[in-house]
Amino acid sequence: MNLGEIEQPSYKHVLSKYMRYWYLFLLGLILSLAGAFLFIRYTAPQYSISALLMIKDKKDNNAPVKNERFSDFNDVNVSKNIDNEIIILKSTSLMQKALSELSLDASYYVKGRVRNQEVAQSELPFKLIISNLDSTAFDKTIIIYLKSGNSFELEEDNQKATYQFGQLIHKKYGAFTVVASSDKLPALTTKPIIVKFHDIRKLANEYSRKLAVSMVNKQSSVLSMNLVDAVPEKGKDILNKLIEVYDKEAMNDKNSVASNTIAFIDERLKYLGAEVSNVEKKVEEFKQKNQVADVTSQINQSLEEASVYNKQVSEYSIQIAMLESIESYIDQAANQQQLIPGTLNIQDATLSGLIAKFNELQLDRERMLRTAQASNPVVESMTEQINNLRVNIVKNIENVKNGLLASRRSSQAKSGQFGAKMQQVPTIERGLETISRQQDLKRALYLYLLQKREEAALSLAATVSNSHVVDPATAGDDPISPQKPAVVLIALVLGLGLPFAFVQIKDMMNDKVQLRRDVEWNVNAPILGELVHNKSRETVAISKDNRSPLAEMFRLIRANFQFATVGKTNKIILVTSSMSGEGKSFFSLNICSSLVLANKKVLLINMDLRKLNNSASNSISNKGVTDYLVSNTISVDDIVQESLDVPGLYVINSGLLPSNPAELMMSDRVPQMLNVLRESFDHIIIDSAPVGQVSDVFALAPYIDATIYLVRYDFTYKSQLDIINKIAADNKLSRIMLVLNDAKKNNSQSYGYGYGEVGVKNDKDLA
Repeated sequence: MNLGEIEQPSYKHVLSKYMRYWYLFLLGLILSLAGAFLFIRYTAPQYSISALLMIKDKKDNNAPVKNERFSDFNDVNVSKNIDNEIIILKSTSLMQKALSELSLDASYYVKGRVRNQEVAQSELPFKLIISNLDSTAFDKTIIIYLKSGNSFELEEDNQKATYQFGQLIHKKYGAFTVVASSDKLPALTTKPIIVKFHDIRKLANEYSRKLAVSMVNKQSSVLSMNLVDAVPEKGKDILNKLIEVYDKEAMNDKNSVASNTIAFIDERLKYLGAEVSNVEKKVEEFKQKNQVADVTSQINQSLEEASVYNKQVSEYSIQIAMLESIESYIDQAANQQQLIPGTLNIQDATLSGLIAKFNELQLDRERMLRTAQASNPVVESMTEQINNLRVNIVKNIENVKNGLLASRRSSQAKSGQFGAKMQQVPTIERGLETISRQQDLKRALYLYLLQKREEAALSLAATVSNSHVVDPATAGDDPISPQKPAVVLIALVLGLGLPFAFVQIKDMMNDKVQLRRDVEWNVNAPILGELVHNKSRETVAISKDNRSPLAEMFRLIRANFQFATVGKTNKIILVTSSMSGEGKSFFSLNICSSLVLANKKVLLINMDLRKLNNSASNSISNKGVTDYLVSNTISVDDIVQESLDVPGLYVINSGLLPSNPAELMMSDRVPQMLNVLRESFDHIIIDSAPVGQVSDVFALAPYIDATIYLVRYDFTYKSQLDIINKIAADNKLSRIMLVLNDAKKNNSQSYGYGYGEVGVKNDKDLA
């Protein structure tokens, strides 16, 4: 692996993380599928029961428009709001009435080995008739054992008693009667029947919640009703009875409206009848008071009579004017001997006769004067007659004029009477019209109410349901729950998901290195190999004849190390880790042993000056690095010893514990010692202190050729892997290579290979 490159996770790595716990997944699947089988086997199946109900709506868009007056009385079957009907159908009170009519205040179960199976009341060999129950009976159970003949046993609170069918049974919580059904009695005589009493109100609440009512579509008034129940026959009975009760309630409401309408109309008719009589009496009194029978005809008659009298007044005025003209004519002196004009249209025979006689004598006198003198006695006699006639004519004119004046005054008076009456006509007509309007209104309302009363009576007599059952309640052939595919699918999800979650949470909660990929994904350094767990607890795990997996792994690491450092100086090799306990000393001793087996001259130096000599580097002398560094009299040869554990291996112990190990590691004698040793050995392995805890190791950095960094499974913290990256990035130690220690079957990718090989997968890991 090139420095600076971190291997990215792959699906194989992720899969291998979970495959290590394959037994958990297998156990989860077995348990979940077994649970699914038991759930399906012993869960009461639920069936879907559905029905279609059409709500009749009187608001028909194609119907002719009706009179909107008194719309409440036009039709007792008023238009219905579908949403309101849905709420009514789902109401608890309606459901409670349906359940009460079905006598469902008790449930019946056939006793089984594992679970009791509920059955419909219609399937029982008997019928339970409940007379009364109190609250102490709710959720109480009794068991009925059918016996031969006409008797049965009733078990309650582990006490049995024998009763006869049809016998009224009295209990503290109520009274009921068991009636046998002879046609079904032989079928279930050996099976006990469990009876459980219910609070009908709570049961209605439960079924109301389970009932689903919805519109089939927005354009129609058809409702889909659905109910889920464990007993299909019971569910069908409930739905059908609910529809029946709904129709009955609607018809009762309609009949109630019709009856109330009739009662209301009857009351109004009594009141309106009296009002119509009062108005008619007022009309009669008004006509008598104003002396009118028919205003229109009397107006026309008055107009005609007034016209006649006005004409008479005009004619009398003309005649009077004519008489006054004649009178004026006669009074003039110049006209004394002249003829008097005719009276024209004056209808007085005496005056006409006098004037005619006067004119005749006047003409005769004029003829006489043509032949005789005025003093002629005949002429004088005629003149005297003419003068007398003139006087008579004047008196007659006066009399006639006085008569005409009197007649004219009479006609004027009568004309004035009719004129005054004509002035009173609008007031009389308005008053009569007001009273007549009240009369017409009350009479029309009276007739209208009579008509509506007949319509309400007809509606009451011919009551029609406001709904129509499109499809009666039917139950599906197969149960809707438990759904076997869904249950199995859920079981599979749980069987795989719970182990998956366990592994994931365990991985998230564990902050220590678990797998090789934890190192590969987070560290910029090549991995020389893995070391399996040392089950033998022996200090030296590798020897000439040892072919154990651990020994072979050390040989593999040796080979990988030589391959990684080919062409490079690898005299001095530093072995370190993040903290104590990661196996530095064990690794150092055994890697030295493997190099010794390869005929290399190897020296193991224990330079962890903060703890006493490790038994892994057991030697004859106790002198060590500390003694050499603090004394100028001790030479390198004095501290180099042969190992008692590994023949052919040379060791230098740490020596006594100094008070200042960090400063001592910076002594000038350290490079002197290493330079002397470099000339004598092929490989020098330095077992040092952990770099994650102390800084002593960095004092050796200028003198080492390579660094082997120990990481121990289930011991090294993942956060400590950043120490390796930081050291590599800052070049504090030369050529860092990793060894993964204490691999077990559950965290080693290659555990169990034929030779226990664990190490690089290809050459680029060490590039």
